[in-house]
Amino acid sequence: MTSKQLRVLFLCTHNSARSQMAEALLRHHGGAAVEVYSAGSEPSQVHPLAVQVMQESGIDVSDADSKHLAQFIGQDFNYVITVCDSANESCPVFPGDPERIHWSFDDPSAATGSEEERLKAFRDVRNLLNMRLQNWLLAVNR
Repeated sequence: MTSKQLRVLFLCTHNSARSQMAEALLRHHGGAAVEVYSAGSEPSQVHPLAVQVMQESGIDVSDADSKHLAQFIGQDFNYVITVCDSANESCPVFPGDPERIHWSFDDPSAATGSEEERLKAFRDVRNLLNMRLQNWLLAVNR
């Protein structure tokens, strides 16, 4: 890890959509300047619609897997970012006093309706995450 490289962990409950998209987007925008991971308190599997909407952005997450946050306990991070309220409430303590950030995003996996309506929910969250991450990177790199 270079002196300027940031280690970032995104947390949500299932590590199936929001945190997976955030991880992929930050890796895409941050490049070699970031080492980024995601995990969940109750991991399941990466949602197929998350894979689809990320592919629409030219980012392949088809090989991503949901991970339990326990595998990251004891690791040092510069930032731990929760992207759901439940994960924010149950976030464990990490060594090295990383900066904790909470961004609350609706769970697109909970969207109902037609496939197009459900896709819209995933696209909306992807787009909001993308904007938030780009702005955050600008602020961090000042």
